[in-house]
Amino acid sequence: YWAASDVGWVVGHSYIVYAPLLMGCTTIVYEGKPVGTPDPGAFWRVISEHNVSVLFTAPTAFRAIKKEDPKGEYLTKYDLSSFRYLFLAGERLDPDTYHWASDMLKIPVIDHWWQTETGWGIAANCMGIEPFPVKAGSPTKAVPGYDVQIVDHDGNNLPSGQDGYVVVKLPLPPGCLPTLWNDDERYLDYVTEIPGYYLTGDGGYVDNDGYLFIMGRVDDVINVAGHRLSTGAMEEIVAKHQDVAECAVFGANDQLKGEVPIGFAVLKAGVDRDHDEISRELVQMVRSELGAVACFKECAIVKALPKTRSGKTLRATMRKIANSEEYTVPSTIEDESVLGIIEEAAKAIGYAK
Repeated sequence: YWAASDVGWVVGHSYIVYAPLLMGCTTIVYEGKPVGTPDPGAFWRVISEHNVSVLFTAPTAFRAIKKEDPKGEYLTKYDLSSFRYLFLAGERLDPDTYHWASDMLKIPVIDHWWQTETGWGIAANCMGIEPFPVKAGSPTKAVPGYDVQIVDHDGNNLPSGQDGYVVVKLPLPPGCLPTLWNDDERYLDYVTEIPGYYLTGDGGYVDNDGYLFIMGRVDDVINVAGHRLSTGAMEEIVAKHQDVAECAVFGANDQLKGEVPIGFAVLKAGVDRDHDEISRELVQMVRSELGAVACFKECAIVKALPKTRSGKTLRATMRKIANSEEYTVPSTIEDESVLGIIEEAAKAIGYAK
């Protein structure tokens, strides 16, 4: 069993150390990245050499591999016959990355959603019981023990397909946070903001089949001239482009509309096309699928996105850079120099003035 995470994160101590010990599994501790240590075949090498049957990592890792090896050529160099399941969590698994991993590996790719505060999966396609059919972009359904609902800010339940706050009806199941260390009052505020529910801080919807779709943090929903729009939905569209390895879309201040979405995209390795042409294609894709109301008019092409060492994209920091706001460099950032790349790209499209 291999959880490719830093030991300081919840996946690290819970799924590198505690869970494998509880289950009697051999656990892999890996120091390195999915690419560049020394190449995009690093994960496949570890799986082959140690007969890994289950891998747990973040979608960002697979986006990085896809960027460097879009055709999966390094896969053919290793024996992956022991590899049975790939579990991805920690951020939203976009459909494009899901399909790439599924098509390349030919094994179940399991998207699941949970939080450090809960300690274990809130929604997942559980492999220990009969699995549900997969829907790309969804972590499937709530795990037994969780009553997941979609509500508005007043706690009113929303109909299928409508975006809202993703909440868990109280009480929380065993294993979730019982309080906050030395701060019971803050914990009570945390679980009483919407009475009767634990507010996860994520936004999303449940479809007619009961599948949960997490579209991003609640603050990823922006208000464009009175229209509430999901930047997660825009990212999903941008990620579909054949030349895009990964992307980030967030709201930037606009004097007329309040906020408008802007995008930053990283291209796959080997793409040698005019960046302005690709940007225009990305803008048109969003416009075609969401309509002109999305007001998505700028998408900069950059070499990299700023991320934490655990692989999460620092959208909040990017937003502050674009809005010319003061910000503190996160202590968990992987490469601080990328922030300069974002600032220059933001200036080129009329922001970070």
